[in-house]
Amino acid sequence: MRAPETIRQRRDFLAANQGRRVPSAGFVLLVRQRDDGSEAMRAGFTVTKKIGNSVTRNRLKRRLREIVRLTLPDHGHPGADHVLIGREAGLTRDFATLRADLERALAKAHLPPQPPKDGARR
Repeated sequence: MRAPETIRQRRDFLAANQGRRVPSAGFVLLVRQRDDGSEAMRAGFTVTKKIGNSVTRNRLKRRLREIVRLTLPDHGHPGADHVLIGREAGLTRDFATLRADLERALAKAHLPPQPPKDGARR
């Protein structure tokens, strides 16, 4: 599977906020099924100014982007938006631990299976 697309529009972030929320030490994961017929996974990243200056926020976003790039293709939910909201602990947390946190959060956010698109029953 290829790397997830990036969410860039505010309305998509707001829509993801209505989905499942799984807190972790280094981030909060929001997962929402799009129901647009596409199996593509999308990912978005946000870090508030409470975390620090732009250098600090961007460092945390780079760490989150990398764990998503490595983890989402195998553990993500097809056809869903995944938003990670960075927390201050994500800056100092070990990278392997942060990645394991994302795997656990994705498993915890289990979404119900999608019905077949062609109307056939299982």
